Amino acid sequence: MKALPQFQPQPREAVLAFVHAVFTHPGQTAASSAVHRLVAYPDGHYRVIFRRSYFILPPGQPEPSKSQWNTLKKKMKRRHPRVFIFKEHGEIACGPADHATSDAAPDSICCYLDFGFLAR
Repeated sequence: MKALPQFQPQPREAVLAFVHAVFTHPGQTAASSAVHRLVAYPDGHYRVIFRRSYFILPPGQPEPSKSQWNTLKKKMKRRHPRVFIFKEHGEIACGPADHATSDAAPDSICCYLDFGFLAR
């Protein structure tokens, strides 16, 4: 099993700004970001939990395609070249939100993606 790289923890406000920028579509404001919650882990990596509405799904497609996930990962890397994105991603119960403006019900399904910022 390959060891994970060393992560450089970042100020929470900077990470929140990063994920809100990534999960906001052009023409939208940061307030309409799809971010539901950000979880920080002791090793310096993060999990962003976001509303499925971030992905624009055609009728009959119940979940995001591999291409949509890859596009999201590329978008993250363009915004921050030292971001490391874990291969695992998927769906998870939304749980409580970080902010009162989230429109995802706590018992609904959200998506998640884990990432960290590589240490120099």
